[in-house]
Formats: sequence, structure tokens, C-alpha cells
Amino acid sequence: MLETQGPPTDGAVLDHLQRIFGHTAFRPLQQDIVRSILGGQDVFVLMPTGGGKSLCYQLPALLLDGVTVVVSPLIALMKDQVDALRTRGISATFINSSLDSSEIGRRQGAVVRGDVRILYVAPERLMTPGFLKLLSSVNVALFAIDEAHCISEWGHDFRPEYRELTRLRDLSPSSTLAAFTATATARVQADIVSQLRLHDAARFRASFNRPNLFYEVRPKDNAFAELVHLLSEMGDGGSGIVYCLTRNGTEDVASGLRAKGFAAAAYHAGLTSEERRLRQEAFSAGDTRIIVATIAFGMGIDKPDVRFVVHYDAPKNLEGFYQESGRAGRDGEPSRCVLFYSYADIAKHEYFIAQKATDAEQRIARQQLRAVADWAESATCRRRRLLDYFDETLEETAASCCDVCREPPSLVDRTTQTQMFLSCVKRTGERFGSAYIVDVLRGSASERIRRFGHDRLSTYGIGRDRSKEEWTQLAHQLLHSGYVRRAAEEFNALKLTDQGNAVLFDRTQVLLPAPATRQQPASIARRARIAPTEANSAGGSPRISATAQRTLTLFGDGLGPEEIAERRALSVRTIEGHLAEAIETDEAIDIGRLVSPERQHAISAAIADVGGDLLKPIFERLGGAYTYGEIGYVRAALRGAATPSPSGGGQG
Repeated sequence: MLETQGPPTDGAVLDHLQRIFGHTAFRPLQQDIVRSILGGQDVFVLMPTGGGKSLCYQLPALLLDGVTVVVSPLIALMKDQVDALRTRGISATFINSSLDSSEIGRRQGAVVRGDVRILYVAPERLMTPGFLKLLSSVNVALFAIDEAHCISEWGHDFRPEYRELTRLRDLSPSSTLAAFTATATARVQADIVSQLRLHDAARFRASFNRPNLFYEVRPKDNAFAELVHLLSEMGDGGSGIVYCLTRNGTEDVASGLRAKGFAAAAYHAGLTSEERRLRQEAFSAGDTRIIVATIAFGMGIDKPDVRFVVHYDAPKNLEGFYQESGRAGRDGEPSRCVLFYSYADIAKHEYFIAQKATDAEQRIARQQLRAVADWAESATCRRRRLLDYFDETLEETAASCCDVCREPPSLVDRTTQTQMFLSCVKRTGERFGSAYIVDVLRGSASERIRRFGHDRLSTYGIGRDRSKEEWTQLAHQLLHSGYVRRAAEEFNALKLTDQGNAVLFDRTQVLLPAPATRQQPASIARRARIAPTEANSAGGSPRISATAQRTLTLFGDGLGPEEIAERRALSVRTIEGHLAEAIETDEAIDIGRLVSPERQHAISAAIADVGGDLLKPIFERLGGAYTYGEIGYVRAALRGAATPSPSGGGQG
């Protein structure tokens, strides 16, 4: 119920906007969102980072008769927003685990007395019986649910405690519900509306396009040196954030940057709250130019002049990447978003995904991770692909849009192979994923193919002259370029798009970038060469021992480790040591003959997790499912690719 008869006038709303918040005009969508809330209508708001979501519930809270409860999972965000509201003379408070019981009681008393306009609370506290009883004694005009994607199991940050919010509609039927999120696919948006039972909700969606941001992916072969070079290129041009996956990573990189003369500080959950506060304030004030942080940093931070955001490690999902990189350039000025990418990072994520409790959780996490790899490895416009992920079409791009648009790759004619692939997708009923289509094209004798009768299709076996890797690469390119799409609701079955149908039925030519392999971690793939090096063809390499060279020669003749051991009357472990020695010294070894790509990924992830100094901890981390020989090969490949870390040690 409002203080006046009917919703406040636009004049009253604008007066509050100017007088209290100091803005002379609304940003796009804000005024319509505020009007809907003041009119008692539920709303769903998808507004990317920096779009001004908080104003959309803070301003109505001042004009509604009753308290506005803001549900947020972020303690730091609560404090920052409450502090900012109080400086504007707004009666706001938060209740969370950072307070002692006496302070919580004092703040609850203020809520009951009607002294609080805006109350911030975490979802797990909100839904406790005691807190619900408290709220039942006051008039809750509005529930504003921030980070609403957390309610969806398909969201990038699903939190079970958010599921309890589905009860709000029954517990407080007269309250308006407003859901806010910065990143959500179409599937997640629908799930949010359904879970919260938003009644005839007004839906608002801002554009995800940030024209001032330049997206770039760099290989993570020598990330720290690349980072230093990148920062040196920028000179003193503004501040930036470097995101790392681990606390140790933030400390190592920050220490390395300080040693290079940069004003940098680490930020992570291992610091005390006071340390985090001081470092955040120093960054906001410009005293610290670079924050090297885990992904929680930046939530609710309104620093407009962040000129760059660097992801030192690959993110788990594109939603997180978009939200974090979106902290750059909020003032509209040109800014850079850089990802250092290696498949070893992807493999580490895959290892942790395998530890998730349920198959459903693993499946969703793998789909999200696959989207990251697809985006990073794509040879098409990065901005366009990022917007595609969020179901937004980019009509035009500038040459300065991303690294791919700035330096377009050379194109080759892949029309015939594309027609074969798309025809196979169509003839199998658009019901299968790319791996199955590749098996049909290559004439696999699998029982599944026979069971479906696809061994009788005209496309069966027509691509057996090309490797599985080449067909898999083509499948990824066709997906990246929009000729097919994955239907997530049908277990990622491939579906032809209008663009793909035009190739199949109108004989449209297909020009694609020359593909790059993704079947091995980047650091290993550089060593998986088949042709001999000049040193070997000249009669041997002085970089490995003579006995290892004899083993390498036999391996090059096609013998496996067991056969070599038998021929040389040596143990298999000795032969494995010779081959590992050759791999580490960058000899021409096809490591795929020794360890499959999938096992390489798992071993790389374990090494990244426990370190590579000793084999036994890696063996134990992998549960004894991998041999010491396999582990030694992968460790040797990573060591051969290693570059000095910021602190001077080895870094895989």
C-alpha cells in the first residue's frame, strides 16, 4: 500500500531521484522498472553489471508504505550499500553473521518500530522461523531478490538456500516481488520466474553489449611475462583487476607485480575483514592501481575508471566471465578484457566438476565449462559469440571489437566437408551430439550406431578418410559460426540453423578459419609432434642421454614402451623414464601414443592441484587410476612448457 492514493507521480519519483540520489535522469529501463514496482507489479530484471540495478529497488523503497527487504548472498555488498544509503540520509540496515547477537537484536527492534526503510538480509537467515516471525509483525512492501540466478540449478552460481525463496509467495502474498540478476541465459530467466512464482511479471532486459570493451584471448604459455608486457603497454592508464582462481595465485601474482614496480595488492577470503577493507579502499581511492583477486572481489564495487580486467586463469562459466570483465569501463571509456587461456585450466575445472555430488550438477557444470572453451577457441567475433550466449543478436561490430576482428584469420573453403556433416546431422534426425555424428561419418562399428540403423545411411563412412580430430574441429567451428546449435534441453543434440540449412539446400559456400587443435592441453600439444626434429634427423640430440636416445629411436620406429623394454632387456619403468626425459627436453614425441587426451587432462588437473615435485601425491590424488608412467609423461610435458613464475619458481 502506498503513502498516497495510487502510485506516486513521475514528478515525485524524479524529485527523489535528484534530491536523494543526485541523478538528473534515469538510465535505460530504470524508470519503467520503478514505475512497475510502485504500481504493485512483480518484476524480473536482467541488467548487466554497471547498469544501475540497485537504484531500481532503492528508489521505490522510499515511496512505498512499508519496509523493503533486499535478499543478497553477499555480506560485503550489504555493508557497502547500507553505508552508501546512510550517507544519503536513508534509514537502511543489514542483518547477517558479521554481527553479534546483541547488535542483531537492536537492529531487529528498529525494524519492528518502523525505523528501517531498507533491510538487507541473506536468504538462509530470511527463511528461518524466527526471522519470518519478525517480518510477519511488519508490513513488507517489497522483496527485492538480488543475484536471482542463484535460485536456478541452471544458473552459474546455484545456491540451495535460494530454493527456500519459493515459499515467499505463500508467506507474504500481498508483497511485491522483484528479481534482479546481471547474467542469465533464457533458460535461467524462465526458471527464476517459475521458481519465484512472479505473477504477471513485467520483464525488463537491458542489452549485454558493451561497445567500449575490447575482448582478447591470449595463450597461457608465459602468462606472467605476458601480463607484465600488457601492463607496460598501458603505461599509467588507469587501474585494473587481475582475477585468479586461488588465494595462492593472487598472492604470487601480486608479489611478482610489486617486484616489477607495479602498485599491486592481493585480495581473497584468507585475509582478515580489516585487511580486505583497507585494500579495497586503497584500490577505490587509486592508491593501489592493481588488485589481484579471487572472483568475489568487485561485487557491488562502483569504480568507474577500471581500464582493464584480466582473467589470469580460465573461468568456470561465461556468466561469471561476463560479470567480472564487465567491471571494466563503467564510465563508458575504452577498456580491455583479457583472458589467458590454456586447456590445462579447463582440465583442472573438469577435475573438480567430477567431484560434484550428482550427475545433474556435473552435467550442467560441464555444459557451462564447454561454453568457455568454445568461446576462447573460437575464430569468430568474440563480442558476437558472447552476446549469442545470452540470446542477444549483434547487428554490427567495429574493427576494434576484439582480437579476432582486429586481425581476422585466413579462411579456407570447407563447403564439401560441411555439407557432409550437416547432411549426417539431418539424416540422423537432429537427435545426437557431435561425437556421435563424427562416429557415423567415420564408419564406426559401434553397437549404438547399428541399433539405430545409422550404418545404413548414405552418410555412414563417407568421412573415414579424415581423422576424428579433424571432424571434431569442424563440428566446433560450425557451432561457433552458427551453422548448427546445441539444444541443451535435448542433451546437447545438434540442430541445423537457417544458416546451416542454406548450406545444405541452397549450396551456400562455407569459408572457415583454419582450425587449431583442442584435443590436448596447450602446453602438451606443442610437444605432440610427429615429424622428427632437425637434431634427431641429423643423428641424435645432445640434450638427452645416449641410452634415452636409443629408446627414442625405437619409439620413433613405432614400438611401445613394453616392446622397447623387451628388446633392450630393461625394465618398463626405465624406458618410461627415457621417454619422459625426451619429452621434457622438447624432443619430437607423439605423446598421444602414450597417454590419451582425456587422461592428459585429468593428470594435468591433479598436478595443478597438488604440485609436480613428487609423483606419489599425484598418483594418490588420482586414486591410483593412472600409472606412474603416464603421470611422468604429462609432468615432463608440463615441465618442458614451464616458464618462471613471478616468485622465481617453476610454473606449469
